[in-house]
Amino acid sequence: MEYIALGLFALVLIALMFGFPVAFTLSGVSLIFALGATLFGAFDMAFLNSVPNRIFSIMNNTTLLAVPLFVFMGIMLEQSKIAEQLLTTMDEVMRGFIGGLGISVILVGALLAASTGIVGATVVTMGLLALPTMIKQGYCPKLATGTICASGTLGQIIPPSIVLILLGDVLSSAYQQAQLNQGIFSPETLSVGDLFIGALLPGMLLVLFYILYVFGMAWLKPETAPGLSSASIPAGIWTRVLGSLLPPLVLIILVLGSILGGFATPTEAASIGALGALVLAALKNRLNLAILNQVMRDTLMVTSMIFMIFIGAAFFSLVFKGLGGDDLIHGLLADLPGGVFTAMLLVMVFMFVLGFFLDFIEITYVVVPIVAPILLMMGIDPIWLGIMIAINLQTAFLTPPFGFALFYLRGVAPQGVKTKDIYLGVMPFIGIQLLVLCLIAYWPELATWLPAQQSNSY
Repeated sequence: MEYIALGLFALVLIALMFGFPVAFTLSGVSLIFALGATLFGAFDMAFLNSVPNRIFSIMNNTTLLAVPLFVFMGIMLEQSKIAEQLLTTMDEVMRGFIGGLGISVILVGALLAASTGIVGATVVTMGLLALPTMIKQGYCPKLATGTICASGTLGQIIPPSIVLILLGDVLSSAYQQAQLNQGIFSPETLSVGDLFIGALLPGMLLVLFYILYVFGMAWLKPETAPGLSSASIPAGIWTRVLGSLLPPLVLIILVLGSILGGFATPTEAASIGALGALVLAALKNRLNLAILNQVMRDTLMVTSMIFMIFIGAAFFSLVFKGLGGDDLIHGLLADLPGGVFTAMLLVMVFMFVLGFFLDFIEITYVVVPIVAPILLMMGIDPIWLGIMIAINLQTAFLTPPFGFALFYLRGVAPQGVKTKDIYLGVMPFIGIQLLVLCLIAYWPELATWLPAQQSNSY
């Protein structure tokens, strides 16, 4: 019976790879397997009686309220043209340095990640604004496209991140389940705020390595990232830089500062961010009824998609568990030679390969609930596990052939930029992500030190 669960898992993955809607694939395939297994006496339909309770718990989950609020904040900030102003002014400041525009793109991507967290909007905006300028300045198309794609995906790991919110919710349940299975009936908790804090150092490390790579290419191969050495800094540029940097910095301090300082939960901080985005849009004269209506529609569409996946995932997890899949996966991982190291390595490689074909939401709600409780029962730190998974999931947006960041950029790139250039351009940045992943694996303190300092301060 347990191997029927593997068939369910495999068929769900195949259906997702063919592009069927995630939510309906998870629920539909699971129900078909449940009905078929019931006919052969291999599944008890009583497991599905828990579906209403699962849905009700999703509706009452205050942590998940942060999702529509952060989505609203990001879309509203996109409408306020913050990225356009940042890129324009940073280009004027850095154009006298070799690789200056590439470094500007990375810095702007980091700022947008910390203020919007929407990967698609960031990649498209920078692709429209920065890519033509980089090509015009003589940048190698591979370096230019790779830098834009990689910088755009920083929103996956730098908080506030929708990925970390969803991952935090899944890991929180998995952590409690793992402790209960171990006989710990007063389990410790894992919050989204813990993952936010734990992701800060790894996120900054990625930004640093991206910058070092672009600077190194500009230094060793100046023809790939030239600068305009004769260009002079325009008058009044520093005033414009301050005007462009101050709004997102203030919003970042309000949102992340309230979480890091313990003054607000991620959900409360998300409401501050949504209100702050409205204020910024109004100050930039970008707020009217038409824009507000469009932002609310886009927010509703994204949020509905995510929550429908929650419901589909509830069906999948119950049927998978009812078929004995949890016990089978636990046995397979626990019996591996090398113990925890081999199990963790296998899971990371498996997620990396799935990132070639599936989106991060699909991996988060199909794979993570299955493997996370088992890994946590082996004694793995939940914050460290969450950051490792988050950086691994970031590759889902970068990795050919189906990385979404690649499609976003391909859609707005000039005709002279080949798809091959985009694919080859992201390869060094995927290597950087894998390097950071290895560093965090070797030094878990990169992810756990800052959360430990905060908990000790209370």
